[in-house]
Amino acid sequence: MNANFFALLSVVLISLSNCTPVLNQEDNKAFRTFVESAGSQFDIWIKDGTIISGLDSPGFIADILVKGTTIQFVGKVDTSLFEAELEIDANKKVVTPGFIDTHAHGNPLKTPNFRNFLSMGVTSICLGQDGSSPNYRDLSIWMQQVEEHEPAVNIIPFVGHGTLRKLSGVGYQRVPSTDALNYMKTLLESALEAGAFGMTTGLEYTPGVYAEDAELLSLAQTVGQYDGMIMSHIRNEDDNEIQSALEELIRQGAFCNIHVSHLKIVYGKNSERAQEILQLLRSENISHRITADIYPYNASFTGIGILFPEWAKPPNNYASVYQKRKKELLDFLRNKVIARNGPEATLFGTAPYKGRTLAQISEEKGLPFEEVVANIGPTGASGAYFVMNEDVQDALFLDPKVMVCSDGSPTMYHPRGYGSFAKIIQDHVNRKKLLSLERAVHKMTSLPAATLGLKDRGSIEPGYMADLLIFDPSQIQANANYIEPHALASGFDWIIVNGGIAMSNGQLKGKRFGKVLRKE
Repeated sequence: MNANFFALLSVVLISLSNCTPVLNQEDNKAFRTFVESAGSQFDIWIKDGTIISGLDSPGFIADILVKGTTIQFVGKVDTSLFEAELEIDANKKVVTPGFIDTHAHGNPLKTPNFRNFLSMGVTSICLGQDGSSPNYRDLSIWMQQVEEHEPAVNIIPFVGHGTLRKLSGVGYQRVPSTDALNYMKTLLESALEAGAFGMTTGLEYTPGVYAEDAELLSLAQTVGQYDGMIMSHIRNEDDNEIQSALEELIRQGAFCNIHVSHLKIVYGKNSERAQEILQLLRSENISHRITADIYPYNASFTGIGILFPEWAKPPNNYASVYQKRKKELLDFLRNKVIARNGPEATLFGTAPYKGRTLAQISEEKGLPFEEVVANIGPTGASGAYFVMNEDVQDALFLDPKVMVCSDGSPTMYHPRGYGSFAKIIQDHVNRKKLLSLERAVHKMTSLPAATLGLKDRGSIEPGYMADLLIFDPSQIQANANYIEPHALASGFDWIIVNGGIAMSNGQLKGKRFGKVLRKE
């Protein structure tokens, strides 16, 4: 055989290798029928990706066609029947729905880019947490302002119970008058009618700490009438108090769906204790759905007021308390800090002590650590508190009712706001192998979507909104840590929000495609 024959043969082989695989008759007929109804022009063609739909089912190789904001087709395509403006090769990568963060913080009017969330694959965030939401009597005005700012991620709004107390004039009262409670309910109804997904409570913070059962149950009835849910930072997360705090929330579950924010057992020491607490979430006596979320870090982050007794926090006059009850206050603070793993376990996240522990500040100043805390006061700082046990938190996370949150923001001095969702893949899936990638994606997509009542997000299906991620799971890195908490996560190749390209080839584009989502 001569050289010309081999040259011709090589051309034929190259041509065959570039051909699209032939569809079987059934697939070809289905695709032709689709094109006849949907047309042949599409905006995005994602080809040959391993689709992990979010439904906790095995991945499968398929193509995805996107037009406008929605997924139009998932399956095998005939390339001769359509054209796409953008072709993305997802071969040897996975395609998942965008992640949904059920407990996040941030101000979309000030930081609409939300690079921290996008970089770890989050395309939707729930705001208005811990009982605190924008200070608007008409929440629809705030929603409209956010839409005008064009956020980079979808905003899922909640109304805060503490904000309702402030707007209604109830403030720090333990028992609101009938008229005041009715006004709270009127404000709540207004927010729910505007599209809020429910109400959040922060019962470990003021003014939520002053609310009693009757008030909370009354508001839960209103939430239930709108098919909303209560997300709660429960009254106490300490090991010896968490059961009664959960039971308080469960009583509200007689009227509406309930959700435990950032589930943790402070001081909990073993996985058996985690199972005891999870039994409350599995109770068959709860008439509505109960769920929870968790972030994959063993340090919380909040204001230093969490260390102070109720009698030293607003509306009490702290200067007067410090003067009249100083010894009692110092004893309380010392015991509280020791119980929370000592001064080494408190890492300040605000100036002037940012990045240093309470133990370090105590040594620098030559003061007992309780005096350092007392001098700062209950509203003077925030910090990270290393109070959780990894085995306990892992056991809680694996429960089928528990999903993923960050409890983070663009500005918080804690890595969870920049790394949580990436860390789940990097740590819990790849390193510790606690669960499969499919199960992890489920906890970050379709489970929160179902919990929130989002009917067109959280899965990869025709007609769903095109919030999509394309990545190699082995490349996902949570780069933030407690020293550099604002390092962006890496490894996501493409991020699509409502059909818009927010990231391509691992680079954020700067364009914003998020929306304010409203509960139907």
